[in-house]
Amino acid sequence: MENVWLKNYDVGVPQNIDYPQKPLFHFLEDAAQKYPDKACTIFKGAEVTYKEMDEITDTLAGALADLGVKKGDRVGIFMPNTPQFVMAYYGVLKAGGVVVASNPLYTASEIAHQAKDAGIEIMLVMSNFYQTVKSAQDQTNVKTIIVTNLKETLPALTRVLFTLAVEKKGGHRIEGGLAEGDIWMKDLLEKYQPSDRPKLDIGPDDSCLFQYSGGTTGVPKAAVALHRNIVANSLQIAKWMTNLEIGKEVVLMAIPLFHVYGMVAGMNFGFATGSTLVMVPNPRDLKDVLDNISKYRASIFPAVPTLYNAINNHPDVLAGKYDLSSIKACISGSAALMRETKDKFEELTGGKVSEGYGLSEAPTASHCNPLAGVNKTGSIGMPLPDVDCRIVSLDDGETEVAIGEIGEIILKGPQVMHGYHNMPTETANALREWNGGTWLYTGDIARMDEDGYFYIVDRKKELIKPGGFQVWPREVEEAISDHPKVLEVGVAGIPDPYRGETVKAWVVVKPGETLTEEEIKEFSREKLAKYKVPSHVEFRDELPKTTVGKILRRELVRQHKETEG
Repeated sequence: MENVWLKNYDVGVPQNIDYPQKPLFHFLEDAAQKYPDKACTIFKGAEVTYKEMDEITDTLAGALADLGVKKGDRVGIFMPNTPQFVMAYYGVLKAGGVVVASNPLYTASEIAHQAKDAGIEIMLVMSNFYQTVKSAQDQTNVKTIIVTNLKETLPALTRVLFTLAVEKKGGHRIEGGLAEGDIWMKDLLEKYQPSDRPKLDIGPDDSCLFQYSGGTTGVPKAAVALHRNIVANSLQIAKWMTNLEIGKEVVLMAIPLFHVYGMVAGMNFGFATGSTLVMVPNPRDLKDVLDNISKYRASIFPAVPTLYNAINNHPDVLAGKYDLSSIKACISGSAALMRETKDKFEELTGGKVSEGYGLSEAPTASHCNPLAGVNKTGSIGMPLPDVDCRIVSLDDGETEVAIGEIGEIILKGPQVMHGYHNMPTETANALREWNGGTWLYTGDIARMDEDGYFYIVDRKKELIKPGGFQVWPREVEEAISDHPKVLEVGVAGIPDPYRGETVKAWVVVKPGETLTEEEIKEFSREKLAKYKVPSHVEFRDELPKTTVGKILRRELVRQHKETEG
C-alpha cells in the first residue's frame, strides 16, 4: 500500500532523515560546543549551563567507572524531574552504562523486581527515596546507592530556606547518615574530574536504555533501546516541529523523565535542539507549572491531556493572571486528547496542541498530528518520518485490511526497540517478520482513513464483550466526554450475570456541576448503539491514573470487584 500520509505532511517536514551514527550523549556534547553558556536546565531559578552539564556528566562517568560500572552494565535512577536526573542519565551513558529509570512512586517490592530483573548493582537516588530503596536492597544485587539531595541544585537562598523548613519534614534529610558503602553524589563530583571519564568505544548499536513496559496490563518487561533508537526518535520529533528555532527554545519539563515520553520527547528532544529544560518535579503542583511557563517563557510544552485540562480549568488562568502566550507547540500523548481540551488550550495560549501516539517499545513516538495542517478529531495523526505503518487482520496478524477497517497496528522504523530483556518469547511475539521486514506488533487496535491518518480504537486486551458484541472503551469515553458537565471519564467492562460482561463508566463532574446516572445514559444513547451505553455509572472525585496521566481502567475494575465482593 502506498504511504498516503506523506502527501499530508506539513511543508518542511522531511520524508526521511539522515541520522548521525553517534551515541545519544553526542546531543549534549554538541550543544555544549555550540551553546556553552546557555542554560541547559533551570530548577527553582538555578541554572546549569550546557558547558557545566557536559563537565558534570563527564565527572560522574569517571566516578561510576571507578565504582566498577562497565560497558553494558545496567544502572538505576530513582529521581523526579531535577537537574540531578539529567546528570545521572548522561553520566551513566558516558560511562558505557545502560539507564534503568524507575518511577519514584514505586514501592520497595516494585523497585526490587526491576532492580533484580535488570541486574542493577548501582542506583542513583534522591535522598527522600533512600529509605524505600534501602528496604528493597536485600532482595536485589544492588551494592552501592549514590544519593543526592534536592537542595544541591537549588539557588543559595532557596537552599537555606529548604534546609530550615522543608528538608526534615519532607523526608529529604537522612537521619544518621548513609549506610556503609553508600555515597553522596556531591562527594563524587568533588573527588573526580571531567578528565576521569573512561575512554570507551560507545556506538549507535550499543544498548542505551531499559524501559519497563506493560506494568498496567501484565508482567513488566524491559524494552531495550539502543543509542540509535533514541537518537532517531529525538530527531523525528524535532523535524516534525517545523517552527522550531534551534538553540532558542524553552521546554517545560513537567512530564516525568523516568517515562520514555518525558525522556525522549522532552529531555533528549530538548538537547537535540539546544533548548533549555525548565524542571517541574511535581506536575500536580499547577502553581509551579504555571509560574514556570510564565516566568521562563516556555515555548515547547509536551504533556498529557489531564494536565492541559487542569490548566484550562484553573481559576487563576481563567481570571487572566498568567501569561501563557509564549507556548507555541505541544505534543499531547499517553491518553486520548479530547477536542474541547485541545481547542480551549489553544485559545488560551495561541499555541498548537497536536495529539501523538507512541509506546515504550518505539521508544516513545511513532505518530503525530501535524502542527500546521489538519488535526482530525480522535486521530493520533500520521507516521513520523521514516516510520512505516500498517493495519493487519485481528484474526491472522498477516492480512492487511482495507482503508477504514479495524485491525492491529504494526509499525517499523529506526526507533523500534531491539527487544525485551531476557524474554525471547515476548520479543518474538512483538517483533515479527512480515512483508520482508521486522515489524513491531503493538497490541493496539486501529484504523487508517483515506488521508493516512490513524485512529486508535483501543487495546486488544481491553475489549468489552457484552452479550457477544464488541465495545471499545475509548469510543464510549469519547462520547461521554462530550457532555459539557463531564471533566473526566473512564470506561471498562465489569462482570454481568446475564450478558457475561457489561459496560461501566466512572465519571468525574466539573467543579460546581451536578449530574445523574440517568443523564449520562440518556446522553450516551444519542451517540452510541444500545449495547455500548453504560449499564452502570459511578461518580468519583478523581480517577486512578499512571504518573503520565493515563486512566487505569484495570484499577477501576479491580476496585469495582472489591466493592461488590
